[in-house]
Amino acid sequence: MKVLLNELSLHGQFSSVCAFHNAIKTVMTVRGKMRQFGCELYCHRNLTQAQVTHDSTFLQAIQLLALNERRAVMSWLTQYGPFWEDERQHEAGDYLEHQSSIVTDTAIGEAAYHGINGGDYHTFSFDPSIWQFSPIHVIWHRENDTIHIDVINHWHIDSLQATLRSASPPIQTWQQLASDMPIRCPNLTFSDDSFNTLYSHPFLPGAAQRIVELLVTLDKFKTCFNAQGQRTEEGHRLYQSHFTGQKAWFSDSSDEEKIEFKAELTFNHQIDEPKSIFCSWHGKVKTPQIRIHFSWPVRTDEPVYVPYIGPKITKK
Repeated sequence: MKVLLNELSLHGQFSSVCAFHNAIKTVMTVRGKMRQFGCELYCHRNLTQAQVTHDSTFLQAIQLLALNERRAVMSWLTQYGPFWEDERQHEAGDYLEHQSSIVTDTAIGEAAYHGINGGDYHTFSFDPSIWQFSPIHVIWHRENDTIHIDVINHWHIDSLQATLRSASPPIQTWQQLASDMPIRCPNLTFSDDSFNTLYSHPFLPGAAQRIVELLVTLDKFKTCFNAQGQRTEEGHRLYQSHFTGQKAWFSDSSDEEKIEFKAELTFNHQIDEPKSIFCSWHGKVKTPQIRIHFSWPVRTDEPVYVPYIGPKITKK
């Protein structure tokens, strides 16, 4: 589960700087509570430019906080984050709207995009604001269709804490990721050493979450076939959204890479050990460059093998 701070919930609504100070202190308390659960409250770097009263921006109002409080807020928003735009998945050209208002390039849009693709993303809004309701209904207008998704929104600590208590604990090690994913993705076939190359690298929560999202999507895609072995409507949507185009989450290696890295892209067969399997198709984690190699094509009557999850193989 990830929670993004809703920057749209700062819209110059506070009657005084003091009222804003109370609200930002609540948000900082929420951030601390989330850390107790092993989670982070994601923010946007531009939040400091938001209008908080009719004549004060966030940055102006924050200067009147006590020194230690001001430093804590500013170090979070300008240095340490985490910042959701660093792991952003939706693009500026994605038409996402709520009640006829565009929410592309916002935390709500990002949470909705992940939700459409199976991610567990919530938002937290400032109190008071015009965003004190849940869920936030978002529509993604695509070229040939529209997709609807509800984003769970919080504005009180209690509701968020209750959700955190009921959520699955965050993954904290590569070993935990390797243990959890075969259970969460029963339609994929992993080998005993699929995750091994990750173990010698520092654990990165953001990268782990992205790996989860990719594997869950691939697992779902494996189930999107009818009795005749043809892709269902949802299967076609997933294919068009994530397996084709410049923004594809999954793609094939280039012809040049297939030749140059043929040996590296050939893995031991998970079931028939004497055999090998060539897996040039892969899911992509941008930062750091991690790849999930799997067998292709995905068919209803054949396993999807995932022999390798680790640093990019085809680096030159």
